[in-house]
Amino acid sequence: MKGPRNILLFLQDKLSIEDFTAFGGVYGNKQDSAFPNLQSIVESSPSSLVLPAVDWYAANILPTYLKEKLGVSPLHVDQSTLLELKLNESVPSLLVVRLPYASSTGLLAAKDVLRANDQAIGQVLSTLKSEGVPYTALLTALRPSRVIKEASFAVGNLGRQLLATEQPMPSYPPVAYNSSQNRPCILFWATNVSVTVDDVQVDLTSQTFTGSDLNLTGSLCNNLNAVLALTYKDAVKGLPLTLRFLLQRRFYPVSGRFWFILSHVEMIHGQNTAVFLAPQVNAPSNYSFHCQYISSWQTFGSLLVSNTSKDLPSSRWQLHIADFQIQGFNVTGMAFSYASDCAGFFSPGIWMGLITTLLFVFILTYGLHMVMSLKTMDRFDDPKGPSIAVPQTE
Repeated sequence: MKGPRNILLFLQDKLSIEDFTAFGGVYGNKQDSAFPNLQSIVESSPSSLVLPAVDWYAANILPTYLKEKLGVSPLHVDQSTLLELKLNESVPSLLVVRLPYASSTGLLAAKDVLRANDQAIGQVLSTLKSEGVPYTALLTALRPSRVIKEASFAVGNLGRQLLATEQPMPSYPPVAYNSSQNRPCILFWATNVSVTVDDVQVDLTSQTFTGSDLNLTGSLCNNLNAVLALTYKDAVKGLPLTLRFLLQRRFYPVSGRFWFILSHVEMIHGQNTAVFLAPQVNAPSNYSFHCQYISSWQTFGSLLVSNTSKDLPSSRWQLHIADFQIQGFNVTGMAFSYASDCAGFFSPGIWMGLITTLLFVFILTYGLHMVMSLKTMDRFDDPKGPSIAVPQTE
């Protein structure tokens, strides 16, 4: 690894390029900038690189990547512990400084936190500069603070009623299982993951996507099979719960291509296991699969069909996942491929339009048929001829 062997990584929870635009005094008011130290450091450094946006996966594995390149474990420090360290130019070191982000949605709260982070960055780098040890500093975040919602071309309700407010989509990254090459091979994302075990309903969404205790032990991926195992510690009644999604990749001669199917989903709690079949969850192997709901509840379409014996207590368990999206093959990075949606072509709106059109065509055809069936009289009364006498009798 070329350059200084002392790496200082400032890792923030959330950060976007829009934060620098909103709070960086880019419109001429430099005194109101929340990043005076960062700006002066970039301008005075011999070399600098600014990447406006990076992939979530790249930001999350950056400490691991630096650890492999430097051959040392990361050391989490702050300003007080940094003063006690004695860095050596010849000995590599990886120092990680965690920076918070505003928990409030207010702009003033976010600006104050960013200004405090800028001061912390300035103080830490001033300490290193005073020691005369060369270093390389990096500033990044685990996820963006602002997410632009992409337009969806999936069949769905594209209208919005009067005075209705748009529901924001969660901004957390998908769950990723890495292969032996340390690359993601299975991606899973949803807005809600809920289970019902023995009439106890538990929301596992936060533990799935933002928690730190999610265990992926038991997951695997290869060219023909993929298994995503999500184990939650003390999820229900103090016992762990495991969700296993079993994917299979097969070649279908009729279509001439490989497809993947969700063979079944297993829900394991204690000594009991519930199995749900998913016959409608399938897509081309180079696509991802998306559905608004996959659920065992009949209210949401019952895409998950229970395959557990009714004599077992687990036959009454339920699994509900909203905005379900999964990809187990041909994964490239932390972004899903084109999604094959479960919504069919003939949606209720399309059916209403077709029925209305057919009704109008029938009425028009019937009217034209009635007009064309009208016949003119073949005999008329002649005024020069003898009159027609109609006898009248009482």
